[in-house]
Amino acid sequence: MYDFILPPLQQTLGALSKILTKAEAHCDTRKIDPEAILKFRLYPDMLNFTKQVQLTCDFAARMPPRLTGRDLPSFPDTETSFAELQARITKALDYISGFTAADFDGAAERKITISLRTGDMTMSGQQFAAQYAIPQVYFHMTTAYDILRHNGVELGKRDYMGA
Repeated sequence: MYDFILPPLQQTLGALSKILTKAEAHCDTRKIDPEAILKFRLYPDMLNFTKQVQLTCDFAARMPPRLTGRDLPSFPDTETSFAELQARITKALDYISGFTAADFDGAAERKITISLRTGDMTMSGQQFAAQYAIPQVYFHMTTAYDILRHNGVELGKRDYMGA
């Protein structure tokens, strides 16, 4: 489970950091107020860019402790700038880098219960990772990427993949 979880999370958060760097440079070069991107949402009922970054970090940072039986980290949603979002990504990366392969012994079979708006859901660690947590990370990462592309930030698939 460690190899299935940690390297992809590290790659995704690293890619997110790099696309934020490009977004900030885009704003600087074109004299765009960063708030225009930070608060941008693709549709009125969707979450804005800042929240997409926050959720990418949250799902990435909360997956390993759920799989290993540790307490969940808490990251208050206070970011209002690219620099603060970068710090949040760094905090999430630092946190997940503290897990070892041994921490994940038995993780695939561990029963995990999460609370959703529709009620509690219990599943195995493997189901939780593959069918819930990993898709959440990629959904919010993709939405953040799409917001930046929509706003003219020059990004490509290699940026998204962290290549």
